[in-house]
Amino acid sequence: MTAGAQVGGLALGTRAGRLVVTAAVLGSGMAMLDGTVVNVALVRIGRELSADLAGLQWISNGYLLALASLILLGGSLGDRFGRRRVFVIGVAWFTLASAACGLAQTPGQLIAARVLQGVGGALLTPGSLAMIQSTFRHDDRGRAIGAWSGLGGIAAAIGPFVGGWLVEYASWRWAFLLNVPLGVLTVVIAVTAVPETRDARADHTFDVAGAVLATLALGVTTFALIEHDALGAGGTAAVAAVGILLGVVFVDVERRTHHPMVPPSLFASRQFSAANAMTLLVYAALGAVFFFLTLQLQTVLGWGPLPAGVATLPITVLMLLFAARGGALAARIGPRVPMTVGPVLCGVGTLLLSGVGASSSYWTGVLPGVTVFGLGLVLLVAPLTATVLAAAPDRFAGVASGVNNAVARSGSLLAVAALPAAVGLSGADYARPAAFSSAYRTAMLVCAVMLLAGAAVSWLLIRNDAPEPEGEPGEVAPETVAAAAAAPRGPAGWSCSGTQGCPGTSTERAATVGADPAR
Repeated sequence: MTAGAQVGGLALGTRAGRLVVTAAVLGSGMAMLDGTVVNVALVRIGRELSADLAGLQWISNGYLLALASLILLGGSLGDRFGRRRVFVIGVAWFTLASAACGLAQTPGQLIAARVLQGVGGALLTPGSLAMIQSTFRHDDRGRAIGAWSGLGGIAAAIGPFVGGWLVEYASWRWAFLLNVPLGVLTVVIAVTAVPETRDARADHTFDVAGAVLATLALGVTTFALIEHDALGAGGTAAVAAVGILLGVVFVDVERRTHHPMVPPSLFASRQFSAANAMTLLVYAALGAVFFFLTLQLQTVLGWGPLPAGVATLPITVLMLLFAARGGALAARIGPRVPMTVGPVLCGVGTLLLSGVGASSSYWTGVLPGVTVFGLGLVLLVAPLTATVLAAAPDRFAGVASGVNNAVARSGSLLAVAALPAAVGLSGADYARPAAFSSAYRTAMLVCAVMLLAGAAVSWLLIRNDAPEPEGEPGEVAPETVAAAAAAPRGPAGWSCSGTQGCPGTSTERAATVGADPAR
């Protein structure tokens, strides 16, 4: 079934419709569970494989590097060659890479397998939501996206329990090997029950140069930040300069090519550019907060992987309960205030978490910080997605969401690469409580500053009355827009798969077409 043939589409209440949602949820859930588990497992992995801090950074960042660089290309491949086909290839690739992670015997082997996981994630992540968007009839599409998002939220909620339990009572290897049966089941359902769809108007020209340059720019810069000890000050500066130069070349290539992976015209919108600048700052802080907090709880407080994994569960619960209300609030008053107050609350939560130390208890030391942090995410996540898509023409909605996903993951990638060196950590410091605790407090203060900077960007540059972008009417269904705006999302690396990849919408556009008459 091609895009042009989707006059009717599937109904959500049918067996076929439920199987499509199941396949999409299982696929994105694999990536989400993996993202939940890796930070929790880092200390155990470091001990068993004798990895230093740089090795742990690469284990975390290898996946993000491939995902952030290739997620836009993955979405394009699905549109042109079949969304189900590319999704299935991505799930199979991710599954095999997960098996390689579980069997790795050295840090180098695990890092290589994580990079391969990221490639698979870049193929399956955009396809997860795209299959729903393209196979359901308009009347059911919004509810289908809501079901996908809600079930993904439940997976995020149980992820810390499952992952933490596996790491603590079985082995960190099982946290990866669990993806194997899940992946096989997902492929079987997708192949037998999901109809094929593609964009009949898409050409077959790919921005290979853009994809290669984006990967090299991020990879070289990340290498300079993580390997600063081995490179020395001069070598680090030189390698980082090469990475920055590759980034400049990437921008120039995107401006000149006829089929850019990232259309430069999108950034002509101040609203779009500001929202992505805010995304870079906020999600850089989010990635670093989770990385440092999980290590602090295990190294300094001596917690096992299970309690460390479930420590941040209140954030997921708050997102599940109140994210839709946060989206509805932004629809009523506009995105500027929620996108300003949200990062401020996250910053306050981060400052509270900076006081977590060896004598802290969960109830007085950790819970207040993660609760305030979660309330901030409730306010900022839905309006951020809505603002990004509102600032782009309808025909670029998928690309705009993909760009925002890539920016979010790039922010996390660079923060986790840069902050340990910036706060004086190296070698095996992650396993030395005294050394890590001091650096942890500094890192959390830096994260708080980034969050406040994101709030400043929103207050100064985000507008509530952004002009309606020109687009082709009818390409995004109003009911899809309204439902997706209120659907909960998780932080980068959870299940925005983002991920991208992530449900999102334009609240302004929804109001214009009458999807939300209450406004």
